[in-house]
Amino acid sequence: MPSKANVVTTDSNKKQYIVVKIGSEQYGIDISYIDNIVRMQKITRVPKAQPYFNGCINLRGDVVPVMSIRKRMGLKADEFTNNSRIIILKMEEHGNLGVIVDMVREVVVLGPEDIDSYNPETRDEKSQFIKGIGKNNGQLISLLEVNSIIEEKENV
Repeated sequence: MPSKANVVTTDSNKKQYIVVKIGSEQYGIDISYIDNIVRMQKITRVPKAQPYFNGCINLRGDVVPVMSIRKRMGLKADEFTNNSRIIILKMEEHGNLGVIVDMVREVVVLGPEDIDSYNPETRDEKSQFIKGIGKNNGQLISLLEVNSIIEEKENV
């Protein structure tokens, strides 16, 4: 009996992450933030928006702002392919926000023992959005700090 309780406790500490590719790197997004994943579609530009803000899409009658994680991290501009997707994040205080990724790969489950903290020697533009490094089947996954990406958007 006690071993069953331990398994339940261990499972409750694990989180699911959607693994996406941005450029040649893999990133994980906590699945609790994800509302929907949609194919790339026409994005309507918005004048005088931040450079990483691509515009808005109409998603089933709702206007959803869309941003480029690549541009937000200071990487080269997006190159849209058949694998490109818009991940709709549900942010309680800010409503929905779409983020563009190059490819959605898989869903992984990571526990605290699978995640190392991330404290780079130099803080570059990209590193401020990483909250940890996940290890899954011998691969490393940079775990995105979704709130950092959103907060910066709101403050600019």
